[in-house]
Amino acid sequence: MMRSHPTATVFRDVRPFGAARSVDLVAVDGRLVERLPDGVEPSVVEGAGRIALPTLVDAHIHPDKTAWGEPWHSRRPAHSLPQYVRDDVELYEHQRTPLAQRAHRLLTHAVACGTRAVRAHVDVAPAYGLAGVEGLAQVRERLAGVLDVQVVAFPQHGVRRAPGASALLAEAAASGLIDAVGGIDPAGFDAGPDGEGPAQLDLVFGLAERHGLQLDLHLHDTGERGLGPLREIAERTKAAGLSGRVVVSHAFCVPELAGGPLAKLAGLLARAGVGLTTVAPSAHQVLPFGELRARGVRTGLGSDGVRDAWSPFGNADMLHRAHLLGWTTGARTDEELAACFALAADGGAELLGLPTVTLEPGSPADFMLVAGECLPQVLVDLPHRELVVRAGRVVAQDGRFTG
Repeated sequence: MMRSHPTATVFRDVRPFGAARSVDLVAVDGRLVERLPDGVEPSVVEGAGRIALPTLVDAHIHPDKTAWGEPWHSRRPAHSLPQYVRDDVELYEHQRTPLAQRAHRLLTHAVACGTRAVRAHVDVAPAYGLAGVEGLAQVRERLAGVLDVQVVAFPQHGVRRAPGASALLAEAAASGLIDAVGGIDPAGFDAGPDGEGPAQLDLVFGLAERHGLQLDLHLHDTGERGLGPLREIAERTKAAGLSGRVVVSHAFCVPELAGGPLAKLAGLLARAGVGLTTVAPSAHQVLPFGELRARGVRTGLGSDGVRDAWSPFGNADMLHRAHLLGWTTGARTDEELAACFALAADGGAELLGLPTVTLEPGSPADFMLVAGECLPQVLVDLPHRELVVRAGRVVAQDGRFTG
């Protein structure tokens, strides 16, 4: 049986992480290697002294909701989750471009901006059925080898609040089309008549165990109404043996803590193997990611909604999101700016169970080339992504997706 020759590309004259001296990055069959195998003739890409940076991981995005690239949609004021949910349905019914087409358009744009993987939260509710799950499964198949897409079946309308949502979540979990089951504010938005919400956690943990799925739950509630469920999620995670497979997104109750209480909660989450995701929405809601990661809590960064019913803003550019993280947290030093980039690169990879990109031999050949002086300056100035490479293959050039 004849073996095919390795696929090899040399990216000549690049500066990993903005190093002072340039090197050649040698990619063979999707990995960086120290030298080319004997007898292999590579393709050559000239880097011309550009900075090479790892491509990024969007740990929290809602591509099914997006109106990015569509005609402008005017939004009404909204001040509560029920209002946002109502507006979601209205925009969904207003859209004329099929969901899979809109999501594909957005995610190829994300690739061109330097994203290598996303965790896509997709609404599962009676208003939509499983249209979002099926649409994102199509997109995931189309982008295989270019973008890793993890799909979360997310009950945005609640489980107790939306009769029929439980059955749809169960159908999604059994479909083989999703990677994770979601949840939302079990003690607040989706609480039962008694003000408690254990039924939602019973459902989603049961589905995760039964079908071998991960969990990623939205938790917007603050104070004890958020902290109580967060502690319960940690205890359930330990009891179910799901360490490393459970994430809580937003977790707005955590930034309210400091000192001993924050350290105690971080210890509980780290021991349970529960990760957290922030989208850097504001100075008082962003997670204290530095301390959390230092205490062993896997923490990632996401872009959240992109020009949807919730907000006219968003662009699915994770370098820009890391820039916003620096702005939101008041980053000033080079070390603080680099930490914001690392959250988008390494933090997201750890949450999604992906290898980190070190740009050293053995690393995935997943990187982007940009013009600039150094990593902190790139994070601040947001230069054009001149080349995006996935598994050693150019997949975007000059801001255009090439596949």
